[in-house]
Amino acid sequence: MQRPEKLDLQDYLKQQTEQIQQQVGNNRVLLALSGGVDSSVCAALLSQAIPGQLTCIFVDTGLMRLDEGDQVEEAFAGKNLDLIRINAEARFLDKLRGITDPEQKRKIIGEEFIRVFEEESAKLGDIPYLAQGTIYPDIIESGKEGHENIKSHHNVGGLPEDLAFTGLVEPLSLLYKDEVRVLGTTLGLPDYLVHRQPFPGPGLGVRCIGEVTKEKLDALRVADAIVREELDALDASPAQYFAVMTDTYSVGVREGKRAYHPVIAVRAVDTNDFMQAEYVQLPHEVLNRISQRITDAVPTVSRVVYDVTSKPPGTVEWE
Repeated sequence: MQRPEKLDLQDYLKQQTEQIQQQVGNNRVLLALSGGVDSSVCAALLSQAIPGQLTCIFVDTGLMRLDEGDQVEEAFAGKNLDLIRINAEARFLDKLRGITDPEQKRKIIGEEFIRVFEEESAKLGDIPYLAQGTIYPDIIESGKEGHENIKSHHNVGGLPEDLAFTGLVEPLSLLYKDEVRVLGTTLGLPDYLVHRQPFPGPGLGVRCIGEVTKEKLDALRVADAIVREELDALDASPAQYFAVMTDTYSVGVREGKRAYHPVIAVRAVDTNDFMQAEYVQLPHEVLNRISQRITDAVPTVSRVVYDVTSKPPGTVEWE
């Protein structure tokens, strides 16, 4: 379906509601709920369109941000959702062992997501439909709708051919990120969810350059939490900001001795639609504080660098 030149969100909501009801009927729908903006808005829309027919599964892949699994459960506690949490860290890390190519990582993570959903849906009875929070930039960057492939998104390029569901439900697939946030507010979601920092479907798997290991992920989680805490506190926060565990090692000094550890990169961009983005010229005192906090808190990091690349030529994510 091609995106129209002009899109009215109220009309879009009405059209999607009718389309979902027609597509799904009285059947149940399974949704991957990450707690991010896209999946949360998708959940809210589906809950309104087909109340009582939605089961949400949160897969804790071990690739989440610091304490995010617990935060997702807390955010949706008491809501009109059937929420199931699956702890699958060991499973995902095993699949990713030795893998360094970013496209391969994305597709492995995407397929493993689907396999978890298939297994869980088999336990839950007949759930023929899988819902996803796919948005328009995901489709464009994955080479769909006549566009050149930039990077596969787990919910677009990583789906296995033998998908064990009758069909996909993707009510946000014609929306840009800013439109998704507006729709979330319209649907009554709280601000802390609507304005949550964007997070890629493959999680920290594509913010951990090279092979993904638990040690690297644990260090990255702490560094990323520091970056987000510092930039959350700014009077005008960037559109997106996070830390990247690079695959570059650098000599440093720890307790008067030579150390050789990975480099953390900090990324902060401003954008309206995430198709184009400009890096943010953060104050040096902020960058200095971030660097000091990360190197103090994470002894396995040797230094911190700041990414000054806009999109294009770079992408927002490193992988």
